[in-house]
Amino acid sequence: MLVGEEEAQDWLRNTLGVDEPGMARLSQLVDLLLEENQRQNLVARGTLPHVWVRHIVDSAQLLHVSRETPGHWLDLGTGAGFPGLVVAAIQKDRPVTLVDSRRLRTEWLERVANVLGLTSVRVIQSRVEDLQIDAQAVISARAFAPLEKLLTLSARFSTPDTIWLLPKGASAAQELQMLPESWNHLFHVEHSLRNKSIKGKRI
Repeated sequence: MLVGEEEAQDWLRNTLGVDEPGMARLSQLVDLLLEENQRQNLVARGTLPHVWVRHIVDSAQLLHVSRETPGHWLDLGTGAGFPGLVVAAIQKDRPVTLVDSRRLRTEWLERVANVLGLTSVRVIQSRVEDLQIDAQAVISARAFAPLEKLLTLSARFSTPDTIWLLPKGASAAQELQMLPESWNHLFHVEHSLRNKSIKGKRI
């Protein structure tokens, strides 16, 4: 388990293989987040001293289990851009769509994408229920909704090849057990560097 900010940055460089331009974009993202968090509550203030561990690495580690899945990445209820904005900062040319219903959040996400030069990022202000978008290669959602509701809302954006990456806390296994038998998906719980995540696809 990662505990320090320097250790988190070393993990990004040495284990995930983030290059120096990618690390520079992540550092700039952290600076912009710290500045904006004084104006709007993007993340809990208590997490800011550990922002690299709690938000950057916690998002970036999803690339470990999706690196073999190229294509469009959809991040639902993205909030401050986690994990989608971090993925885009690392994989600059990957098409990433960030969806959030709050105007102030989406305006900030658009500014950050412009500052970081992330031309492949698309920001959409919308409720997921109203979202109109094609099927995606990867769907992520961090602390957005309970698993059954999330799958119900996002199933229309998927194909049998779509990978769902859903960071969860201690409730991950329990949420899987509570899914109705009608859900024809293959899921498993991946232990992360901080919590747990659910990885799944339709079968």
